[in-house]
Amino acid sequence: MTKKIAVFTRDRQAEALRMSGGLTLLDDKVEVYVLDRKLEDNKVINKHLDMVQNMLELPVLTNCRDNKFEYISNEELADKMLEYDIVIPY
Repeated sequence: MTKKIAVFTRDRQAEALRMSGGLTLLDDKVEVYVLDRKLEDNKVINKHLDMVQNMLELPVLTNCRDNKFEYISNEELADKMLEYDIVIPY
């Protein structure tokens, strides 16, 4: 049975992006949220972000307008959390 998984990241951004890709191995639906801060710009994060966005085509959303991803307000995020079977915080 396919599960719907949300991965939230604040501090451990590279690890969250890497794990998001790994979670797709069981054909679960994975969405990534970068919360409360700008995604760091470094070689490791950029590599994982490329995998998540371009190779796996996972949605990446954010509540921080400094990011280049789809914006979601905290209120919308609270409503959307009810849709997930699993929420993984990083």
